[in-house]
Amino acid sequence: MPPYSLDDFSFDLRRAAPPAELWVRSATGTVTQLANTVCGVGAWFAPPLAAPDSRLTISFEVDGRRVVDAARPGAGDRGLLPACGTWRPDRLVRHGTYHQYADGRLTSLAVESTVVPGAAGYELTLTLTNRSNNTHEVSIQPDLAPTKTHRVPLSEWGWVPPGPGTDDEIPFHHSDLTATLPPHGKITFTLTVGPSGQTPPPDTQTGPLADVLGRLPVLTSDIPGLEQYYRRSLASGLVCFWDHPDFVTQPFIATSGLDGGALCAYAWDTGGYAPNLLSLMLGDSLVDTIESFLDADLTDRYAIAPDGTGLGVAYAYSGWSLVSLARAAAAERPLDPTLVSRLYDVVIALDKRFQPDDQTGVLRDYGDQSNLLEMRSTGWEHVVASPNAERAWALDTLADLSDLSGAALPTTELRDSAQQIRTEVIRQLWDADAGWFRSRYPDGHTELAYSIQAYDVLRAGACPLDVAAALISHLRPGAFLGEYGVSSVSAEDPLHYETADIDWSGAGAYTGEAPQLALTLWEQGEPDRAWDVLRRLLWMGEHYPYFPQDHYSDKPGAPATGRRINIIAGLTGAESLLTGLLGIHPHPDGSLTITPSPVAPGNVRLSNLSYRGHAIEVAIESRRTTITVDGREVAPGQVIPPR
Repeated sequence: MPPYSLDDFSFDLRRAAPPAELWVRSATGTVTQLANTVCGVGAWFAPPLAAPDSRLTISFEVDGRRVVDAARPGAGDRGLLPACGTWRPDRLVRHGTYHQYADGRLTSLAVESTVVPGAAGYELTLTLTNRSNNTHEVSIQPDLAPTKTHRVPLSEWGWVPPGPGTDDEIPFHHSDLTATLPPHGKITFTLTVGPSGQTPPPDTQTGPLADVLGRLPVLTSDIPGLEQYYRRSLASGLVCFWDHPDFVTQPFIATSGLDGGALCAYAWDTGGYAPNLLSLMLGDSLVDTIESFLDADLTDRYAIAPDGTGLGVAYAYSGWSLVSLARAAAAERPLDPTLVSRLYDVVIALDKRFQPDDQTGVLRDYGDQSNLLEMRSTGWEHVVASPNAERAWALDTLADLSDLSGAALPTTELRDSAQQIRTEVIRQLWDADAGWFRSRYPDGHTELAYSIQAYDVLRAGACPLDVAAALISHLRPGAFLGEYGVSSVSAEDPLHYETADIDWSGAGAYTGEAPQLALTLWEQGEPDRAWDVLRRLLWMGEHYPYFPQDHYSDKPGAPATGRRINIIAGLTGAESLLTGLLGIHPHPDGSLTITPSPVAPGNVRLSNLSYRGHAIEVAIESRRTTITVDGREVAPGQVIPPR
């Protein structure tokens, strides 16, 4: 039995923070509810089919009286009233009540709806329970909007969800929808929408998803909110997993995908935020994921469609992200030297895509916002500290992977280039008076943009002690720190800070950034500061079934407009806890070190961690940290060799 089942990721819908659009997934499709209804079902996607404007509404007739779902707020509305519900990655269960006394007769019905996505489309099950002593004649009156599916080639599933279709009528099947409901009796109706007909949805507790659940480490804690935050972070990854036979890999890890958008996979956030956790979850299939990116032309693309077709423009972070993913893969299995050589070729080709700057030729000009992380103001562009620093880290890591695999890369040249880059990042771009990095444009214009991306330079190992101390000094309330997270641009930066587009321009951040900042601080030997950042995020585990693309830092919640559905970078919270707080450090030679950081608020335990055949448990308690490997206690920092 896996340590987790999908029930362990159930979420009480009464706790959901707005926006309230919720999706559930199967291995090959997704579907959403109609908000403020007990039974209504909205859009669904099952590549290559898209049904973004599909709408199924339900009304009831009880003893000749019509009862409408989607009751409006306020006194006097006597429709079916929403009561509560439960989200699980693979299904949505909602409850409603109808309780009316009229003409000396009580009508009291409980309604439960369960919507489960199938291979394509979905199945809706309605259960009516009579809570009175009266007999009722009941009929279900469904209304499926007369829309059609949109048949979209797999190569075209990019960032934007597919639009309405004109291709095929949507099949609709159901059982007899009329019944006599005896006193305290119960009746169930089944309705199926989509070309899967009446075939039951696949069992999502078996197969690839069960394998993934079996690999997940189990975290428990008495720190309020921590355990729930960890589970919701894991759920954020689970809803990005697709097991479609026609996709380029099985499973395929989408950047988002629940609402049909960003069903593609970005090299950047696949490899850049939770590579070690993805390695645990995917096992040996992680190598297939890396190869799928290498097969695409990343010198001119940032993502791959579900069939492996390249999408978008060149992304400055793609090379570093792939190397990061490969390093995580190497820690758990030896890499083929051919794979390392291919990775080197792609990184060098991407380097050549971005021209050297005109001063020393060491640093790269990474272009404008279309090639970077899309801050809306002029600022963090062209010759920037990040990702130049990550490029140095990637070259060093490629040299390490070459030594370990026998790929015969020019390792001395790689390491020399990496050191030159680190030196020039500080010499050319560090402004000691400001305690921050400048960005330089081709004509010599410079900008001081207080972007959270500067902390990636710290994580990449390019910062001397004085530079690191200056950067960390900016992590304070009213600047980067908000009560509910971090701001992607310091609120003390009047030129670049804004409150409308929060993921990279201020007032909030891309969901992976705050936990990655906490992880960076743990890696820098700043455990108190790291915990101070991470604790600001624990509210998310209480109010989201899975994490949205971005969220505010000064108030709990995400913007109500735009695509805020789900994001693979939601896994970063769990990655930060595993490799930061618990200090589990896999190394590309297959060895492992564990250096936990105790925290004052309480205790943390980790179990079900399997690494290279070792069974590992970690316990952080107020007076003692205990690490056991295969049942034997080891000291913090002790090297655990591979098997």
